[in-house]
Amino acid sequence: METFGSRLIRATADRGPLCVGIDPHPALLLRWGLSDDLAGLTRFSQTVVDALGDRVAVFKPQSAFFERFGSRGLAVLESIIRQLRGMGALVLLDVKRGDIGSTVAAYADAYLDPSSPVYVDAVTASPFLGVGALAPMFDKARAHGGGVFVLALTSNPEGAGVQRARGADGRTVAQAIIDEIAQLNAGAEPLGSFGLVVGATVGPTGHDLSKVNGPLLAPGLGAQGGRPADLHTVFGDALGAVLPSYSREVLGAGPDPAALRAAVDRALTECRAALATGDQ
Repeated sequence: METFGSRLIRATADRGPLCVGIDPHPALLLRWGLSDDLAGLTRFSQTVVDALGDRVAVFKPQSAFFERFGSRGLAVLESIIRQLRGMGALVLLDVKRGDIGSTVAAYADAYLDPSSPVYVDAVTASPFLGVGALAPMFDKARAHGGGVFVLALTSNPEGAGVQRARGADGRTVAQAIIDEIAQLNAGAEPLGSFGLVVGATVGPTGHDLSKVNGPLLAPGLGAQGGRPADLHTVFGDALGAVLPSYSREVLGAGPDPAALRAAVDRALTECRAALATGDQ
């Protein structure tokens, strides 16, 4: 079975190093001239799929914006997941789940088991009940060629008080998470399937990301203030493993499909330059 890390390398080589979020929040629906209801959600989501599904390597739907419409919203999410994967894209579902015991095992079944209606290539996960508590997710991902992206250094100001706190061994909480994910990826080729989420706006972190041997998701580019030029500052020697992620900067170009595709092309050009040289 091909691992997620291997599929990710192939997808970004074919389509470029870019992840596009699908975040149908109310303000964006209204900006598109759509109603903030199930009909607007459906129209928005289908437009993104039709315009971009065959040209972006990774899509990152934010589950919460679908969950707010209940079971009918989740049906839209299930539909676009199936369509995107059928078009050759990888789907990273942004759910940030984290729990212990049978509950985290149930989350793993929901998102990383091929028999599930919301089966995806990878999920985001919160490690703040302990990275070890996520073991059922890691195990399920290994069994079915999936991936898990664990929060490490997020760009929200509230995160720093937890993530940069130091433990008894002198490491920050974030560095301990980084080191545990690196251990899970040890020896994986060509790239481990367990990644980290590190915000593109966090600036110089003082953390060692060089040995992770897994993908580094960098959300926050574009409308959230991050620029491709910031990636070298944040990731340093680990720049080659970075997966840049845009949401509003791309989605805000809609609803015209041609404008959405042009926004993706601009983002890809900037990211390719930044990742290749580290100084663009």
